[in-house]
Amino acid sequence: MSTNLKYLSLGILVFQTTSLVLTMRYSRTLKEEGPRYLSSTAVVIAELLKILACVLLVYKDSKCNLQTLNRVLHDEILNKPMETLKLAIPSGIYTLQNNLLYVALSNLDAATYQVTYQLKILTTALFSVSMLSKKLGVYQWLSLVILMTGVAFVQWPSDSQATAAKEHSAGSQFVGLIAVLIACFSSGFAGVYFEKILKETKQSVWIRNIQLGFFGSIFGMMGVYIYDGEQVSKNGFFQGYNKLTWIVVVLQALGGLVIAAVIKYADNILKGFATSLSIILSTLISYFWLQDFVPTSVFFFGAVLVIAATFLYGYDPKPAGNPIKA
Repeated sequence: MSTNLKYLSLGILVFQTTSLVLTMRYSRTLKEEGPRYLSSTAVVIAELLKILACVLLVYKDSKCNLQTLNRVLHDEILNKPMETLKLAIPSGIYTLQNNLLYVALSNLDAATYQVTYQLKILTTALFSVSMLSKKLGVYQWLSLVILMTGVAFVQWPSDSQATAAKEHSAGSQFVGLIAVLIACFSSGFAGVYFEKILKETKQSVWIRNIQLGFFGSIFGMMGVYIYDGEQVSKNGFFQGYNKLTWIVVVLQALGGLVIAAVIKYADNILKGFATSLSIILSTLISYFWLQDFVPTSVFFFGAVLVIAATFLYGYDPKPAGNPIKA
């Protein structure tokens, strides 16, 4: 049974990661009449859906008893204001990250985005060493070097990028790259900060996600008001929404829950395998379906290095060597 759950969670993670990137990219580049949906409002709706999903999971853990659910939420959230406030920092960073992903996929093809975004492995590792005093083994340090090399090759200028620049200017390509890099750093810091909080307290991950979603929706609404307030007042909060938009929102909302399931039932090797499969599928679909990406030998070489680094980072040799600490 555990083996089935392991591979089921793996398959769901591959599907969720690949479909989110591709549908988000397609929804931001699809030419249609009327105003395009606002990414800031999509982030807010995703946070609200995440809260709803986590409340349902807590309800399930409470044996489907409303009184027990109400008591758990009251005791774990309202009666512990300082514990709840700790989630404001990672929540604000996650909200920034989610908005940046829309910016990145509006300016970069799905394949380049997928590979470059794996730099979050590097940022997460560095923050883990500095904030959690985590020790990395030789294989992990080697994988980080390979990872940086692979991403550098993926970003290497090529003729195909020059062709793509006819539709997306060099400036927009640069904006997309900067958005991914900032998202990588924010993802690394917020992820490690969240892990630190989880280790210091005994609250369930679902309660913590409700707290994250609460602050995330508040920060998200602030973003809507500051950046898109005029457009919302003119065309409405749900302007440009269609079936594809709702699919993107639902996939983004469920992303954190899927990762939590993978962490629970799978291991780092399978998680790396899922990431590698997602990169390959995104590249193939970008080329054959979206037709916004022309792969080159340099890109493939860089992608192979990134995939290899992902596997190597999760490799844990049985006779563990002496770990080294930065």
